Amino acid sequence: MSKLTIPKDYYPIIDLKQTELGIKSIKDFFQLNLASELRLRRVTAPLFVEKGTGINDDLTGVERAVQFPIKDMDNVSAEIVHSLAKWKRLTLAEYEIEKGFGIYTDMNAIRADEELGNMHSLYVDQWDWELVVDESERTISFLREIVGRIYDAMLRTEFMVYELFPAIKPILPRKITFIHAEDLLQKYPTYSPKEREDAICKEFGAVFIIGIGAALSNGEPHDLRSPDYDDWTTINEENQEGLNGDLLVWNDVLERSMELSSMGIRVDKAALLKQLDIKNQNEKLSLYFHSKMMNDELPLCIGGGIGQSRLCMFYLRKAHIGEIQSSIWPKEMRSTARKNGIFLI
Repeated sequence: MSKLTIPKDYYPIIDLKQTELGIKSIKDFFQLNLASELRLRRVTAPLFVEKGTGINDDLTGVERAVQFPIKDMDNVSAEIVHSLAKWKRLTLAEYEIEKGFGIYTDMNAIRADEELGNMHSLYVDQWDWELVVDESERTISFLREIVGRIYDAMLRTEFMVYELFPAIKPILPRKITFIHAEDLLQKYPTYSPKEREDAICKEFGAVFIIGIGAALSNGEPHDLRSPDYDDWTTINEENQEGLNGDLLVWNDVLERSMELSSMGIRVDKAALLKQLDIKNQNEKLSLYFHSKMMNDELPLCIGGGIGQSRLCMFYLRKAHIGEIQSSIWPKEMRSTARKNGIFLI
């Protein structure tokens, strides 16, 4: 079910033409800062991949990929990507990217099963990035370092927006707060995962929640994760499970938390086997991507995705992601939004 939130007394701070200027400025500025911070080179990404190779991202394992037959290949099925988590790792190997360097790309996806709302669209656009690491860097401290660099790029971008549009005041805290999903559960034991995210983000402004995918002390994961890209079962140096996490900020317009990025140190062979077993997906070991993993043909890495439209929505203080990107929305949502000053592109 789609759901629309109407903020009280909402009005766009900037008009449509200024919004388009802001979107381009944010995207140009942020991607250059991201590439500089993490030493990434830009590569061209696919819109679709061949079905049955294990390359497409399964997300939580239940979302349907948009498919179509390829006439000139005996009607072999192709899938519109959900994300490029595994494709990027293959590309690191193909381009022979050295340790300490990586790649980033503009990822465009269609997620037909998305529940449409203020922050969720059928169309997904993000910067997907991947960085080659050494075995010694597969640690929670290294993950924190990378998150900090990305957050620094976000801070600089927010100030750029303020210089471009002085009416939009910076609100991000100077430092991001780190917390493990288990500690977050203990802090708010009666809350749902979403309520816990809202509470911690309202308190600190910007938060990175570590350990997404593994079962917590209540028997449930904070959120679901595919078993074959992020490492969410390795015990880290703080004696907790998980080398991945989500970056969230407090959205003043909607008065709720807002996920801007998901990232993590990727699985090695041991973590892949363990996580496939937990998810009862051992049959995937015969797929193209997974075979390369088991044959030591892919580098160790860290990577993630950063939502482009979401980042712009946050910086420009918009109430709906449809004010940033062109997509399809239910007629009732579009009509109600317009009546309340929210103009969906």
